[in-house]
Amino acid sequence: MFTFTGKDGLTVHARSWLPDGPPRAVVQIAHGMGEHGARYAPLAERLAAEGYAVYADDHRGHGLTMLPGLPGVLGEDGWNLLVDDLATLTGVIADRHPDIPVVLLGHSLGSFAAQQYVLDHPGLADAVALCGTSAVDELFAFLAAAGGDVMGAFNAEFRPARTDADWLSRDEAQVDLYLADPLCGFTLDAASMAGLAAAATRLASPGGLPADLPVYVLVGDRDPLNQGLSLSDLAVSRYRDAGLTDVTYRSYPGARHELFNETNRDEVVGDLLAWLARVTA
Repeated sequence: MFTFTGKDGLTVHARSWLPDGPPRAVVQIAHGMGEHGARYAPLAERLAAEGYAVYADDHRGHGLTMLPGLPGVLGEDGWNLLVDDLATLTGVIADRHPDIPVVLLGHSLGSFAAQQYVLDHPGLADAVALCGTSAVDELFAFLAAAGGDVMGAFNAEFRPARTDADWLSRDEAQVDLYLADPLCGFTLDAASMAGLAAAATRLASPGGLPADLPVYVLVGDRDPLNQGLSLSDLAVSRYRDAGLTDVTYRSYPGARHELFNETNRDEVVGDLLAWLARVTA
């Protein structure tokens, strides 16, 4: 564990997992909404075993960075500051591991932050992977039509459901771990959600990115964030229409939202490792 300071003075908590020898590259993980970086320990340990240094912060309003009693509260201009925190962590990583590639891996809310990160900080990361991602503007339209009940809308297609979080994974043990974790299971507060919604229009037009930026989009075809892949299809087409020449798109039949906690996670991680080896060579 270590900490760094956000632009507004907030103390942000982060973790690292390091390989035994000099790292071949760095993977920076941006976690999803209502969770925290420690949940990615199994993935990080696997990546470290393959020679990658791995870093993950707890976003503001989440995990150990959360202010007491304020889950999901990002604060004033919190969405943009969350994205800025990711860039600050990349700077810390560059100081610790100069002259090696840095790949930003964002899941869900973290993937939305990664979509903005590459627009705000072009060239800072050498590649970006977007897991459990979506076209954010269209996702908000879907949630508005569902009355704003985020978790209920996501779980609806799995009714009758065993739990309120069946939409996360087919692996019941992983769902139960999530439900038992006191640092999981909340959404952003209204002001923070509004900050993300305000950014959605910009994310829909990802112009100005380096044409050779490698982008990897990986989703489950039963992920309710994507309405049968239609929204991830749209996100991918927007990157390609913006002129990006190295966009890899992979969907996994039957998989739900948390691919790294899915029943086929070994396949998912193997595919990620193959992509990492190519884009960091």
